[in-house]
Amino acid sequence: MFKKSLESLQQEAAQTQGNTLKRSLGAVNLIAIGIGVIIGAGLFSLTGLAAANNAGPAVTISFIVAAVGCAFSALCYAEFSSMVPVAGSAYTYSYATVGELFAWIIGWDLVLEYSVGAATIGISWSQYLVKFLSGYGIYLPPQFIQSPFESMKLADGTEVHGIINIPAVLIIVLITSIIIRGTKGSALYNALVVALKVGVVIVFIALGWKYINPANYQPYIPANTGTFGEYGWSGILRGAGVVFFVFIGFDIVATMAQESKNPQRNMPIGIIGSLAICTFLFVAFSHVMTGLANYTEFKNSAAPVAIAIQKTPYAWLSPVIILAILVGYTSVILVDLLGQSRVFYSMSKDGLLPAVFSELHPKFRTPYKSNILLCAFISLFAGLVPISVVGEMTSIGTLLAFVMVCIGVMILRKTNPDTPRAFKTPLVPIVPILGIITCIIMMVYLPAGTWIRLIIWLAIGLVVYFVYGKKNSKLRQQYLQTGSGK
Repeated sequence: MFKKSLESLQQEAAQTQGNTLKRSLGAVNLIAIGIGVIIGAGLFSLTGLAAANNAGPAVTISFIVAAVGCAFSALCYAEFSSMVPVAGSAYTYSYATVGELFAWIIGWDLVLEYSVGAATIGISWSQYLVKFLSGYGIYLPPQFIQSPFESMKLADGTEVHGIINIPAVLIIVLITSIIIRGTKGSALYNALVVALKVGVVIVFIALGWKYINPANYQPYIPANTGTFGEYGWSGILRGAGVVFFVFIGFDIVATMAQESKNPQRNMPIGIIGSLAICTFLFVAFSHVMTGLANYTEFKNSAAPVAIAIQKTPYAWLSPVIILAILVGYTSVILVDLLGQSRVFYSMSKDGLLPAVFSELHPKFRTPYKSNILLCAFISLFAGLVPISVVGEMTSIGTLLAFVMVCIGVMILRKTNPDTPRAFKTPLVPIVPILGIITCIIMMVYLPAGTWIRLIIWLAIGLVVYFVYGKKNSKLRQQYLQTGSGK
């Protein structure tokens, strides 16, 4: 199995950073980072769909199940990342610890997570934009704000089928142009965006609580329709798989092990603490949302907050809340597109993908060709595919990555028992096994179509690897030339 050596990564880090990361983060810092990352766009888009299509008001239970699976996996991710003494993605970690093929699969899977995640947020951004503009009497043509697989009934009863979701396409193109120019959000801007997202959640809960209609909770767990995953307990578990999207990006907390003052103590506190706080907020948020409006009202809507707030005397606040959500969404799309292109950049630098994906702009020093190619793919995806499909694809991609990380931790305890670890996952193999079981359960309860799309994506990835990546791998070529590289 071809693996990058930890020594080579240390040398690479010394060339770019010059020293090791400063250990300055305490438990409170890690909790704050976790809250900022976890409260993202998925909460404002997929919560309503999970309630309407799968769990009903019991979507609150779906959030708890998803959080438990995330906690087990994140503890494993913290050890996995702390073994490699440089900053980087799960692709880099796995290349150094498990090997090239495992790294390829994780890298290809991360591409699915980031790409489809950006498309999901783009679609939801479009729906919130439509709601925002309609408040000012501006109505966009219905055929250009939805995919070809969706339709909309107008006030006069006319049914209009979608052609392409133009706003979703435009936001992906706009954010890509910003990324190509190398523009970075300032610390102040990022802090304001986080404050906006947290503020919207808290304000929504505080204002909506007293206007909850208890009748909307009857029944709390709707009877299964006879179709697997549509209400009942199978619906709750499928809903957990859908809302798992909300926790995407949480693995960023686990990568902070190198910068924690006392990782063995602070990492579990940061991981479990931020998860517990966010899960409480998510449960309260979904409880208020399904209490204000009947869960059936959220069918085919990626803007459930806009629907729910209309049930209160604070409907006039809707434009302000939607505007805050739109601003928050742009930062999430930017992070997804950045992460996606950087994974491709790393894979290209290792020779596993063509050099075009790591070619830098002469002025901006960004992988602009990769950004443009990915923009074309992701924007078309956002414009032509319904949000329910892309949201489920993102969730299953992330769940698979978490399963592989849990497996990787157990393998490395056997193959690399003496490698220094800034953080050790407690109760191995119990915690990794529980993480695997929880994530697989959520994957199993996702629709068959989502599984088919995942299998097709991974099959394409393996074809690319064995046709191109394997024979062009720089590490493999180095081994063939020098006899070293295993």
